[in-house]
Amino acid sequence: MNKEEFKSIINEEIFNKILKMIDEKKLSMNNTILFQKHMGYCKMLKNVWNPCFEISSLSRRFKQMIADEEKKNEENEESLLVDLCESYLLLSKWASLELILICVPCLLKVASAKDESEEVQTEVEMALLALSNINEYIEMKRELYFKEIKEIIEYHQEHRNLARLDYQTAWKFLMSRFFNDDSLDEVIVNELRFGREAVRELEELRGNVDWKRKEEEKEERRKDKKKELIILRWLGTLEQNFTYFKLWNAEFVWLIGSITRLFRASRDNYRVISEQCLVLFKRTTNRFEAVEELMKGGAVDDVLEEIKQPTLDDRLSLNVFHFLLDLLRKLKEKKKDEMEEVKRKATIRKAFEKMEEEGYEDIIISFYEIFNFLFRRYYHGLSLNISDYFVNI
Repeated sequence: MNKEEFKSIINEEIFNKILKMIDEKKLSMNNTILFQKHMGYCKMLKNVWNPCFEISSLSRRFKQMIADEEKKNEENEESLLVDLCESYLLLSKWASLELILICVPCLLKVASAKDESEEVQTEVEMALLALSNINEYIEMKRELYFKEIKEIIEYHQEHRNLARLDYQTAWKFLMSRFFNDDSLDEVIVNELRFGREAVRELEELRGNVDWKRKEEEKEERRKDKKKELIILRWLGTLEQNFTYFKLWNAEFVWLIGSITRLFRASRDNYRVISEQCLVLFKRTTNRFEAVEELMKGGAVDDVLEEIKQPTLDDRLSLNVFHFLLDLLRKLKEKKKDEMEEVKRKATIRKAFEKMEEEGYEDIIISFYEIFNFLFRRYYHGLSLNISDYFVNI
């Protein structure tokens, strides 16, 4: 079942029907929980967002059951509470603070298991996926999660005990907490070495995907689907990092190089990945060190090549020109330090020479005002077919 087909069957009606079957004794609660966990797992892997569960009567029943189980505090029923928390969080992105206070410690305990057996690792994966679905805007105090998630990440860095998806998911949960606690910046960047870890993961994943496989090779393509999913999840986490984090070190320069290589590898047959790489390029242009690396590593050349593609569409056009405009704006910012200013002038000279050589500078400048207008009013798309402007390039 593809993503669109899966989205079409998840609606409020189906959840209300399930609750009716439970009340009529046609479906046991245990089977319902297992079904909900499987549905939530598929939803996470397909990257589907759908609020229907949250507004259903079944959601209210689950919330009450979680609260009731937590009050019992019976050790032999702990697995039921885990299943309920996972079922709920995998399907709901807006859990109440009351449920967060119950579910987070419960699931972090499961995710902290060191046993590498297949059964335990499956439980770890479910717990981490459920935790990673908690919305970044939901505020939780450090003492609720920090010690445990930091230990999970550090233990993996030393022992490599987690599957790739699980490790990325642990980072996603921690990175999402930054939105309400920017003091995590220091820990994530300098203690846990996020840049280094992301480089290693992306490089290994890039080396394990057959980038030459075309869409029509569906049977073979399925083998790379999970790797593709993990890459996209890493890129999504990187976007959050590049957008909000203030700290920057040499590892992030290496990371830009890694993203550039991924962009180059994926742009023929894995467009969804290459487009996300392009979004990341756009996010990094607020730092001069990043602009230098984008120029030196060939990312700018690769992006310029995109304009010549016969498959250029409006969304891609918007991202390409947004990236180039932001890059040129950053290069125009004068530096107070004399040596830095000399370096900036040398870099901007190379950039404009490249633009002029390829014939793009005049095009970018001529559309400067219209793009500013469009960015202010159409964040997700354009009101006109701007790709038509590039037919003579």
